[in-house]
Amino acid sequence: MRIILIGITLFALFFGAGNLIFPVMLGQLSGNHFSLASLGFVVTGVIMPLLGVMAMGFSGEKDFLKIAQRCGIVFGLIFATTLYLTIGPLFAMPRTGSVSYEIGIKPFVDEKYNTVCLALFSVGFYGFCCLLSLNPHKFIDIVGKFLTPVKITFILILILAALIFPMGQSLPPITAEYQNLPFFTGFSEGYLTMDTLASLVFGIIVVQGIISFGIKDKSKIVIACFKASLIAGIILAFFYVSLAYMGATSVTTLGVLENGGQVLARVSTYYFGTWGNLILGLMVTVACMTTNIGLTHACANYLVSIFPKLSYRQYAVIFSIVSALFANVGLTTLISFSVPVLSIIYPVTIIFIVLTFAHQLFNGSKLVYAGAIYLTLLTSILFELNAVMLPGSMLYDYMPALAKAVWSVNDLCVMYVPLYLQGLGWITPAIIGAILGYICSKCIVRQ
Repeated sequence: MRIILIGITLFALFFGAGNLIFPVMLGQLSGNHFSLASLGFVVTGVIMPLLGVMAMGFSGEKDFLKIAQRCGIVFGLIFATTLYLTIGPLFAMPRTGSVSYEIGIKPFVDEKYNTVCLALFSVGFYGFCCLLSLNPHKFIDIVGKFLTPVKITFILILILAALIFPMGQSLPPITAEYQNLPFFTGFSEGYLTMDTLASLVFGIIVVQGIISFGIKDKSKIVIACFKASLIAGIILAFFYVSLAYMGATSVTTLGVLENGGQVLARVSTYYFGTWGNLILGLMVTVACMTTNIGLTHACANYLVSIFPKLSYRQYAVIFSIVSALFANVGLTTLISFSVPVLSIIYPVTIIFIVLTFAHQLFNGSKLVYAGAIYLTLLTSILFELNAVMLPGSMLYDYMPALAKAVWSVNDLCVMYVPLYLQGLGWITPAIIGAILGYICSKCIVRQ
């Protein structure tokens, strides 16, 4: 029974308001290929995050910084800080305000007042969250106990309505990516949830919860993590695939919208009218506040631990101001900005998780970590540079020589690196890097 409770809690931690918008938009774009696209999304949006939770239990470490520093003290500090800032004030925290506005406020605002209303909403939303983040526990406990079950129940009713009374038939995919590579495109879209990154923070919470039940043996902790993760994973997968189906069948009625927040708001109005949209908007906004406060608390505590020159309160205020500014670029723009960053750090995070499970096989050699991580990072950066240096882009105009050099290397990777075009070209370099690191470590030992 306790494991079931942890599993449901883990589901609630991952299933924030932001996670509603990506599978439903995936469904809109993938159309009648939504099943394959959803499968790819589940790999990075469900399986990898839950493996991240289990990895924290398996590692025996108390925080992700210790794991990241297995690749080197400086690199670990830089990467762990980047991860916290990504799930904090750079992307995830601004997204909480943007999602709240898209679902709860924008449907009732005239387009010409949209910019002003978003600015005013951001000031109020992040100002209130900042005040509450100075003493977050009581608010999160109250909202978590009462709002989360209500929110999930409402979303479940919305899903059942879409399953039983679909808005229309799913159409062919909107984009060539979903037409030609639905699984791999869905795999990349799963990065947007940021749940694999967050799992390395949530994993500590789960492990501490398991230990509080009196389970202290490492093998039993890992088994308990697996059982809790399995429960959370089954529920998450059901919601994600169902939301993708909802999006896929909504196109004939709603058309293709800008982002998942708009889709969810319009679908809610379609089935339950204005009141349904109001209820959904209110619940999503308060849930986003809870997420925002939790992220502020986690990120501020982390930075205080490594850069104690500023206090927790000062970090909380800075994060709130930065998040409010970024939220004003709008949800669609914010998501587009996050894609290149997530496409670079997500593969590195996945490799850290894999190496954590294999840690004992190579005696935790830093050379193995460094070989796999650095080649993964290099390949991911190259892939993203090629995407942003296409002819006509600002980077191409300013650095045409560099752009041509990147294209040349990219062409070689397309020819010789497996799965490179599918966005998974980092897998082979990671394996090669790990093998080379292992060989080097053995040579050093022999000398």
